[in-house]
Amino acid sequence: MHRSRILPAAMAVVLVTALLPATAKAQYGPPPQRPGAFVLGTAHVDGLTDHDDIKVGRHDGTFHFVQLRVRYAPIQFDHVVIHYGNGTAETLRIRTYIGPGHHTRWIALPGGERVIQSLELWYARAEPNNPTKPEVVLFGAP
Repeated sequence: MHRSRILPAAMAVVLVTALLPATAKAQYGPPPQRPGAFVLGTAHVDGLTDHDDIKVGRHDGTFHFVQLRVRYAPIQFDHVVIHYGNGTAETLRIRTYIGPGHHTRWIALPGGERVIQSLELWYARAEPNNPTKPEVVLFGAP
């Protein structure tokens, strides 16, 4: 009888232990990839506030989605301006804090597949006293 109580408790511990890493990985691990997604460019926040331009160009193809991922230190985003291959531009208000290892959602570009010439980033270091320079990685997906 003593043995039958230990076995269900041990199985419950094994089950919970097996599920925890999957939950933690889904919440804090790398974001799920969209099929065909790849890096379009990177930028570093050098000052307390910064404005950078990631050049993409026609040779990288056309995209339906973009995503910004933050590395090394947190960033406070204000907005981004996407410059398209046909000469038009679109401002996306982000106005959010993104910590290292985190990312925006996949942002759908209006009008179907679009050629991206460049992406202007308007942002600031979220932790001004942190000596680590944040990095933004721009991903695109068809």
